[in-house]
Amino acid sequence: MPSVNDNFDDLLRKIEHGRDFTSASFEPVYYLVFDPSEIIQVKRLKTAWTTRLRKKNFDPHFFSMADAIRDIHGKFPLRQVWLNADAKEPFNWERTNNSLKVALEPKGEQSPSQLQLRIEDKLRELEGKPNAILIVTDLEALHPFIRVGAIEGQLYGQFKVPTVFLYPGRRTGKTRLSFLGFYPEDGNYRSVHVGG
Repeated sequence: MPSVNDNFDDLLRKIEHGRDFTSASFEPVYYLVFDPSEIIQVKRLKTAWTTRLRKKNFDPHFFSMADAIRDIHGKFPLRQVWLNADAKEPFNWERTNNSLKVALEPKGEQSPSQLQLRIEDKLRELEGKPNAILIVTDLEALHPFIRVGAIEGQLYGQFKVPTVFLYPGRRTGKTRLSFLGFYPEDGNYRSVHVGG
């Protein structure tokens, strides 16, 4: 079974090949799928992978889901209400998770979520930069609020630079993924999957 490092090498080859892909419908979205038990190892490899990307003339940029979620929750207008409720019932995890999830969801059917807006901003910032690549990290922070496939679907058509999601989970087949290895399989991904 290939290591996560071997899978990263395979991912790099696919991204380099994708650069030459001229189909108008091609979205340069890739998932590096790894077992959830390897989350810490992947975080440790980030510096080495950044160096390898630069040696291949890529300009890597990072977007941390954990940092984005922490910032969204920290600035949410109901934050003080949450803290007061949590002080009264500190072990009511269901209520806490439901409250935190509200801050990450779209405000209406046609409005984007805060996470979507932040990734859109990052993608716009990188558009037109030669050899830019976006690496989305810390996907495990989405649990139990939202699945990354929903975010990818919302962003479809906006990926102008290669975007790699470091995905803790399992791959079953060509397009089916199980987030964190215990969520039900989801086959609604339009991306290229490596590993898993």
